[in-house]
Amino acid sequence: MRQTAGGGHGRRAFVVDGAIGLLVMVAVAAAINGSLEAHARKPGLVAYAFAVGIGAVLLVRRKYPVVTLVGTLLLLFGYYLLGYSAIGVAVPAAAALYSAAEYGRLRLAIGAAVFLVIGSSAYRVLEGDDPAYLFGYELVSNVALLAATIALADSVRSRRKWRAELELRMAEAEREREREQARRLEQERLRVARDLHDVLTHTISVISLHTDVAREVLRTDPDTAEDSLRAVRAASSDAVRGLQSTLDLLRMRGGDGSEPADRHPVGGLDRLDAIVRSATDAGLDVSVRTEGQPRPLPVAVDTAAYWIVQESLTNVLRHAGARHVSVELRYGPDELAVRIADDGRGERGGRARDGWGIVGMRERAGLVGGQLRAGGNGAGGFVVQALLPLGERR
Repeated sequence: MRQTAGGGHGRRAFVVDGAIGLLVMVAVAAAINGSLEAHARKPGLVAYAFAVGIGAVLLVRRKYPVVTLVGTLLLLFGYYLLGYSAIGVAVPAAAALYSAAEYGRLRLAIGAAVFLVIGSSAYRVLEGDDPAYLFGYELVSNVALLAATIALADSVRSRRKWRAELELRMAEAEREREREQARRLEQERLRVARDLHDVLTHTISVISLHTDVAREVLRTDPDTAEDSLRAVRAASSDAVRGLQSTLDLLRMRGGDGSEPADRHPVGGLDRLDAIVRSATDAGLDVSVRTEGQPRPLPVAVDTAAYWIVQESLTNVLRHAGARHVSVELRYGPDELAVRIADDGRGERGGRARDGWGIVGMRERAGLVGGQLRAGGNGAGGFVVQALLPLGERR
């Protein structure tokens, strides 16, 4: 059976802690063996048992750092209370203090170190040790060693915390990149659908209408049938060109779905006459009125206005059953207003169903910071109104 990563890590940590405990036990035992004071009690098995205990508590130093530190302090003071020779406090307690500081108990480690140093020094003075040696050398070395141990542990803890936070930030950044990529892919999918809809729907509707006309008058009025078939051929050619232009744009887009600035759109108001003529050939009476001074428009606004007019005329051909359609363009100082109204069936209650065509027109308007409303006019017809700002979007 394979070992899990977590289990392997736990076993490695246990082996490392066991090795640390063994080293501390050997160091304390060596200190006990080498410390021979005339007034002290001769070390025996009990004294060495304290060394074993100080090493053993380090086996739980990661999970229970406080227990390890408290256990070490109790064992040290028990050793001294039994009157054994002095072995110092730095070597026996360093690993326990390090563990407490490393695992987030910095204040406890500092407090324990201060208590150890003061308690040990007071005990040694009461036992008759030379104060000059004690305070001039041993105290300084103990303080330096314990301070360095705690500082190192805190540094390791801080670095571990920093690395954990960095990994979290990197993981979150990766998740955000994945979410952004998903959003861009979704936007690109919708863009492709919108472009294909805009290019094909109008033309296919015109082809369908002219095909029906040609079929009905093929024997009775060959000239009209021939005109309809020519219109079908022209519309098919327009569809091929429009589809090719759309595919070219898709190939040129970057990974974020953005269009290159140097590519020309597949439609603009300069082609308005063509779509009006196509609708007229399909049997609609289309009037166009322009207010204000026509002028060059931003490319995005020009394209949006064109597609809104074309989609509106397509919807009239397919759904409205209208005879007359009016297209109005009003050039204002800061905006272009587009209005398409027909005399067909409209929508009950003055509201439109949000089919894909209307959704696409709203998206076109929204891409340039504009707004679009579509619905019945209350008198049986249907109205599409778009307001497209001509300045830069903010």
